[in-house]
Amino acid sequence: MVAEKMKDLEAARAKVAALEQSISAERNEELVALPAQFGFSDVASFVAAVKAAAGVRRGRRPKVSQPAAARTTVGKPRKRAKITDAMRAEVKKLVEAGKSGTEIAKAVGISLPSVQNIKKALGMVKKRK
Repeated sequence: MVAEKMKDLEAARAKVAALEQSISAERNEELVALPAQFGFSDVASFVAAVKAAAGVRRGRRPKVSQPAAARTTVGKPRKRAKITDAMRAEVKKLVEAGKSGTEIAKAVGISLPSVQNIKKALGMVKKRK
């Protein structure tokens, strides 16, 4: 019983291999004939035309269809802010004025963690109990 199933399995594998080979040969024939179907004399000119139509330029990003204002910067790292003494003084003044960390970050143009780091360095953060 098992021997018969093994023979059937081998026959099925042989049939799959033959089909794969047949498909590969037919695909290659179709690909070889493709440039002539579109009026090209050789493969190189056909490939160049396909690349030009697709807008793919080697070494460059493809053109973006959205305007710059609509694009997001998701995935791109932000540039690090240069924290100056003037920024530190501004943060100190705004903390003393009772502004929230988010408001300070927006006003000074730095991130909220940077505001927290400045407050900590100035000794303006309460210690946790």
